[in-house]
Amino acid sequence: MSLRVAVQMDPLESINIAGDSSFALMLAAQARGHSLWEYDVKTLSWEDGKVCAWARPVTVQRVEGNHFDAGERTKLDLAEDIDVILMRQDPPFHLGYISAALLLDRLKGKTLVSNDPREVINAPEKMYVLDYAQFMPPTLITRMLDDVRDFQKKHGAVVVKPLHGNGGKAIFKIDSDGTNMSALFEVFNQTWPEPHMVQPFLPGVSKGDKRIVLVDGVVAGAINRKPGEGEFRSNLAQGGSAEATELTPREWEICDAMGPDLKRRGLTFVGIDVIGGEWLTEINVTSPTGIVAIDKFNNTDTAGMIWDALEARHAAM
Repeated sequence: MSLRVAVQMDPLESINIAGDSSFALMLAAQARGHSLWEYDVKTLSWEDGKVCAWARPVTVQRVEGNHFDAGERTKLDLAEDIDVILMRQDPPFHLGYISAALLLDRLKGKTLVSNDPREVINAPEKMYVLDYAQFMPPTLITRMLDDVRDFQKKHGAVVVKPLHGNGGKAIFKIDSDGTNMSALFEVFNQTWPEPHMVQPFLPGVSKGDKRIVLVDGVVAGAINRKPGEGEFRSNLAQGGSAEATELTPREWEICDAMGPDLKRRGLTFVGIDVIGGEWLTEINVTSPTGIVAIDKFNNTDTAGMIWDALEARHAAM
């Protein structure tokens, strides 16, 4: 059955088609005969019970510099004109992101939205992971400098992260002597109203930070991301490199523990991050990435697996 698919995403013109997961999902949808529309989250609106967006029909092709063709934008009733919406705009996870998700949640029972927007709101990356604290490194969430000082006395060098950051941005390592800790925390508290995440610096990150993708709660594959020269952050967006990998027994235990909950919540495409083969640090549900690299190393079709799951969910509506 051909589906009408709308992708809520960042500008299609600016994506890197070599590694972009949204583009891979669009290619896979098109190959299955589904029609594609693309729109900017800023065009979402609600009036008289209808959720609408200004969208344009697109076709995509893996041709650098000429990767899509688009028609004119038109206002679509997302309940009547679209069957499946992929919520794929990048974080940050702020009030704009949350408001858009709440609008899309109004489509429940009419149009399939993935990942489920209400569950995305309920599962921000660095908060949802607290449900699986038994697999996490020691963790502190606070705005209080004294709390951080006490934490560092116990654990030595620490890493400080914005609670709702993404892509490895604004992650700082503070050595065990605490140099510049007070100044850094001043900046964090002035920049973000929410508390911040503090964890021990894990030396194992030099060997890589594993991204594991789960589709409807089932492991689809993984890559190991290694930091670039002079970096401790392994995110590909921060200059990290990817390599093939296998899951450790501990990583299988983590995935088995969370898989049923991911499926129940309608979190169809999820990427989790594990350091050193044992420490769970994030559960990425807003706009996960990594499937292109995973498929390159493993000769798999993760985008196809995701569409198998979405088509089954749509058929069951």
